[in-house]
Formats: sequence, C-alpha cells, structure tokens
Amino acid sequence: MSEISIVLCGEAGQGIQTVEQLFTKIVKSAGYNVFSTKEYMSRVRGGSNSTQLRISTEPVQAYIKRTDFLIALSKDAISHLGNRISKQTVIIGEKENIKNSSFKTIDISFSQLAKEIGNVIYSNTIAVGFLSALCNIDKKIINSQVEKYFLRKKKEVVKNNIFAVEKGFNLGIELIDKGEIKIKISRPKNQSDDILLNGTQAIALGALAGGCNFISSYPMSPSTGILTYLSQKSNDFDIIAEQAEDEISAINMALGAWYAGARAMVTTSGGGYALMTEGVSLAGMIESPIVIHLAQRPAPATGLPTRTEQGDLEHALYSSHGEFPKIIFAPATLQDGFYLTQKAFNLADKFQVPVYILTDQYFVDSYYNIPVIENDKISNNNYFEKTKKDYKRYMLTKNGISPRGIPGYGSGLVCVDSDEHDEEGRITESMDIRTKMVDKRLKKIQEIRKDLENPIFIGNKNYKTLVIGWGSTFHIIREALNKIKQNNISFLHFNQIYPLHPETYGFLKPAKKTIIIENNATSQFSKLIKLQTGYDIHHKILQYNGMPFDVETIEKQIINILKEG
Repeated sequence: MSEISIVLCGEAGQGIQTVEQLFTKIVKSAGYNVFSTKEYMSRVRGGSNSTQLRISTEPVQAYIKRTDFLIALSKDAISHLGNRISKQTVIIGEKENIKNSSFKTIDISFSQLAKEIGNVIYSNTIAVGFLSALCNIDKKIINSQVEKYFLRKKKEVVKNNIFAVEKGFNLGIELIDKGEIKIKISRPKNQSDDILLNGTQAIALGALAGGCNFISSYPMSPSTGILTYLSQKSNDFDIIAEQAEDEISAINMALGAWYAGARAMVTTSGGGYALMTEGVSLAGMIESPIVIHLAQRPAPATGLPTRTEQGDLEHALYSSHGEFPKIIFAPATLQDGFYLTQKAFNLADKFQVPVYILTDQYFVDSYYNIPVIENDKISNNNYFEKTKKDYKRYMLTKNGISPRGIPGYGSGLVCVDSDEHDEEGRITESMDIRTKMVDKRLKKIQEIRKDLENPIFIGNKNYKTLVIGWGSTFHIIREALNKIKQNNISFLHFNQIYPLHPETYGFLKPAKKTIIIENNATSQFSKLIKLQTGYDIHHKILQYNGMPFDVETIEKQIINILKEG
C-alpha cells in the first residue's frame, strides 16, 4: 500500500509530542511524504490528546478520519477516538488500555519494555521504533535521527534511546513476519529535497524573510509559538523579542518600534487581540504600519483554548473604532504562510496600515513537507524617506499615501498624534481638515487593490458547482474534491480575505450551485461576500465543535448536496 494513517492517543505529559517530532523527522529522512496534526486538551497533565500521522509515497497535507493504526497509550484512548475507529483499525497498546475492545487489538507492553532498558521514559522511543518498522524504514536512518534528536543529552541517554528504538523496531518486524500485522507501506522510489515545517515555523520564517526585527506579545495559545521561535532566533537575526506584561502593552510597543524605524509584529489569539483593538485604531489614525498574526481558536471568552475554529474573521475585519484601511491574509498552505507573512511586512510599510495574518490552531500545529523556499521570490523594500525641514508627515497626496519619516533620519520633525491632525501632524478640530484626512486614509484602499492576491482556482472553467473555501481548509477541501472526481465541480479558495478580490462575483455568477465550507457557526466569509458582491451562496457546510474538518466529512456532505439536484 502507498499510505498509512497512524493515530497516537494518550494523556498530556506522556510524551506524544516527542513521538510526533522524532517520527516525522525519521519518515521524512526516509523519503516519505508526511502529514501530522494534533488535538489536545487544555491541561498540563491528564486528559486525552491525540496526534495523527499520515505517511505516504505521495504528497499528503490534510486531516482524515481514517485510522489504520491506533497506538493507545491510555485507558481512555479508545473511547476518546471512537468515531475514528473502524473494523479495519488495528489497536495497539498495553493490556489494561485495550481490554474490553471489540476491535482488533495487539497487546504490547511499551512501559515494561522501557523498564527493562532502565526507565519508563523510553516507552516513547520504543513506540517510534515500532512505527518505523511498519513504515519499512532502514535502521541506519532511524538511528541517525535518534542521535540528532537527543544530541544535547548525555551519551548514556543517547545510547539507551538507540537501544529502545531498535527494540521497538525488532518487535514490529517480528509481528509483521508472524502475520499479526498485515498493513505495511511501500518504500518511496525517490528521495525528496522537501523541507518539513509546521504552520508556526512557516509564519515565523516568513516574518524573518520580511525583515522582522521586533516582536512584542503576551503568550496566548495557539499563537505563542511565533514569539518563542523568533525569541530563539533573536541573536542570529538581531531581533528584539519582548514578552510584554499584557496585549495592550504589546501592540503599543510594536507601534513605537515602527515609529522608530523597525519592522515589528505582534502574535496573539482572539481574546488577546480584543485587548489590542484600541492600539489597532491608533495605528489607523497615526497611519503606522503593523503586522498582526491572529491565530484563531473557539470563543467567546476563553472558549476552547487549545482547539481550532475560523471564528475571528469578523473580529479582525470590524474591530477597533473608526474607519480606516486594513489588509487581511488567511494562508491556505504552509508556503502561503511563509510568502504572505513576508509580503505583509512590505505592504504594511508601503501603505502604512495594519496587515493581518489570520491562521488557526489547525494551521499552526500541522506539519507536512513542502518544496524548498525559493529565495528569488523574496525581496524587501523600505518605504520611509529622509526628511527635510519642511517635512509634513500627513501630507495630502493623490493616492492617500503620505511620505513616512523616521525620527532622527533627516532634518524634519516627525510629529504623530492620536487626535485628528493636520498635514504636519498637529492636533486640529477643523471640520474641513477632518474630512480631508478621512478621505486621504480611505484612498489607500484603491492602491491596496493593485497588490491583491488572486484567489486559487482549481478545476474546469465550465463548472456547474463551485466550492468556496478560505484559509486553512484548502488541502482538506481539495483532497475531498479529488475523491469525488466530478468534472463539473470546481474549487475557489481565498488566501486574501480583505480587500475582497474584485473578480469574486465573476467566479460565482456562472455556477448553478455554490457551496462554502467554513469552520464557524455563522458563515462569516459568505456574509462578507454577500456584503461586497450582493451574491448569496446557496449551501453552507459549517463546523464549530473545535475540530478541523476531515476529508471524509467534506466528501460526504458535498455528495449529499449534489444529490439534492
């Protein structure tokens, strides 16, 4: 077979993340394509967390319900994943964790085997070795990756982990030879030069590529990884990384950094962004660039803090008081995450507006392999200028974009103020100037539209049904449509949400049936489409239980809609 789907499930603190990180590196090094994503509870210990690992000889980038192997590391694993287990699933685990199951089970005492090595902590590495056997991976590759992963540990720890992984590997081979396990993946024919990333890394690397040299944030899942990653790289890339006392301080620090000539960003989630909205409005008034990474999770209030949802589109679009331009990106792929974040810094600088990178927990926590980033696509431009004595920070211009100066760079005074102001930046209550300044700021929208990202269109141009998506649902929808295999269905996916592409209505109009797929309860993107185009999408597939869509559910629901005639 060309693909297997493995799910590990256990309690927080049992080291599932270690298995995910190490095993994905092993299978990638062996030349396989790999996809991994997790779902986890909001607790440090206990509960039930799971990670899906798809290993394939062909590219895989989406979450599926199918489970070929379930590694049950806790007694609640089977009940927790009941809707993902079928008659074809092989459940592997310790006797006490898999007893009373009506499905096919294989008793393996990972903890007892680990104790024989010297510590129960080696259970995870034994599991990695066992899974590597199922994937037909060469021992040399396995041992090499284990050595790299535990490189900073003591020699004895490295040695024991290699022994543990070999023990697990041999156990897997033994069960395959006995015929107890009949699922075995083919070895890939070609080695891949792809790189393995998750969404957090893609956004953080895109920020580095965009020249980010200042980040100020307050930790909030699922956005914290960006702050952590850039903090770890701060010495290598001359980045100031500040964990602020709260989100209000964070966004105001970032605005101050832009004012001083830095390229700054904040990273947060919905509740944290709620505190930042006054600062966003300040950015609108003083026409300051800022890049905002908003990683969505289910709300309101604390909601489900470790789950996923596309529920903050309207929060980003309509938050903060007053009328001023914004740009909102919603990456569809990890490549998008990198390139759009890099682009966000240039657009924020060019148009002097807030630019959003709108992701979600599913996006930032999912791994898969992608082609190497093309450096020739990356270029940065600084849009500030050296000021003269007669410099006017808010000079009225045809396109609404005033020359941006940096304090100390030139002889001019760079005056900014949160009150309405004149061209020099000084407070005014003149109604005439007020009108001119509002018009000036809003003129930027026309200029921003010249830099729009085209929606992704896949399929036959003579379609009868058009499926619409945005953000992180891209790969899930595409794989579902590939399974349906109907030539009269096409796919339109948006990775720039606002401003909405002017050709949107042109795509919608020819379709006899339109279907939008969103991870929220009120179809926020279809409401924006109707507001901007007047078009009311016919069918809505919505999910808001905290889980991402799976390929099988999308496939089934689209087929049901098509049957309606």
